[in-house]
Amino acid sequence: MTQDIRTHLADLLRAALNSVAPDAASTPILLERPKQASHGDFASNLALQLAKPLRRAPRDVAQLLLSELPASPWLEKAEIAGAGFINFTLKPAAKLQVVSDVLAAGADFGRSQAGKKQKVQIEFVSANPTGPLHVGHGRGAAYGASLSSLLAFAGWDVTREYYVNDAGRQMDILGVSTWLRYLELHGESVAFPPNGYQGDYVRDMAKQMQAAHGAKYVKKATEVLANTPGLPDVGRADDEAKTQRELHLDALIANAKTLLGEDWPYVHSHALNEQLADGRDDLEAFGVHFEVWFSEKALFDTGLVARCIEKLEQAGHIYQQDGAKWFRSTAFGDEKDRVVQRDNGLYTYFASDIAYHLNKFERGFDKVINIWGADHHGYIPRVTGALKALGLDARQAAGGAGPVRRALPQRPEGLDVDALG
Repeated sequence: MTQDIRTHLADLLRAALNSVAPDAASTPILLERPKQASHGDFASNLALQLAKPLRRAPRDVAQLLLSELPASPWLEKAEIAGAGFINFTLKPAAKLQVVSDVLAAGADFGRSQAGKKQKVQIEFVSANPTGPLHVGHGRGAAYGASLSSLLAFAGWDVTREYYVNDAGRQMDILGVSTWLRYLELHGESVAFPPNGYQGDYVRDMAKQMQAAHGAKYVKKATEVLANTPGLPDVGRADDEAKTQRELHLDALIANAKTLLGEDWPYVHSHALNEQLADGRDDLEAFGVHFEVWFSEKALFDTGLVARCIEKLEQAGHIYQQDGAKWFRSTAFGDEKDRVVQRDNGLYTYFASDIAYHLNKFERGFDKVINIWGADHHGYIPRVTGALKALGLDARQAAGGAGPVRRALPQRPEGLDVDALG
């Protein structure tokens, strides 16, 4: 048997319907499992659906359908029940046939071409490469990898993609944290900022730098601390203290870039590459493979971020306030407007997120699916809103992670966004 039994029975009913009521040949044929085993293996309400248009009693219509039902080697009996349901009882051989089908198809059993080779990009995990992956990332990885495999098995052309946040302040913090630990190894002790990256993996990266390059990147502690604002008392947690700690850290980053000059990119890339390699190894060991590791930095290098903001500005979706540029995301269901470019000229993470999603569609994907963590649920309205503001047609942008899919209002049909709760 080359088709599943439900489809086979539907074909039998369709043939009978074409004979009994050709004008109603498009009537949907539904088959359900009866709640009671004594009522057979499948039941259809087709006769009840046809009763009104044919102006006949449902049981009479059912009898007409049964009289025109083609013979089937898999059908034990078909009988009328209740108000006009048609119950089907299968022969034992029909129930056992699936075993033969499974054995014959092997690993391809259940494979389909429902996706018609449409291109779908699934972005998942995408954790900042600033430290080891944790169990939450593992949850998103399992979800994304499973969804990718299912869609590929169903005939979609799937691209599994990891978005690497390799630009921006967090990577600078990781770089300077590694460098400060490296200075400690050479006796240049600088009070380690509490808002730097504290893990032992940072010390390990510092030791790698020392083993590979000795004292090449050593600078005096007095130079590192030059013109930096002092740190507040450890016990203080007020807003002023938090701001002071951030200013202190920014000053350390600025000094590192100045003191190291052309060597800063090495320190930055060393920390980045080590964390990416560690994450990739963990994911591969977990059985998760990505076809594409997409660099956030590439969005800036190609000018796409600036182009996106300019396009939104020209369309009237950007306004300036306090020297910064804001996207009118409240017009698209967000709780507040969002900054896309700060008063110092630097773009926000949201700005690069907009550019990244535009890039996805410019690469020709028919559908994109984001699998996000629960802490990114608030990104849904702002990202979908930005895509609409960029003029992406709802059908172009299509219906669905990161991380667990919900029914989303005003969602571009080509964009599936999830918050894994």
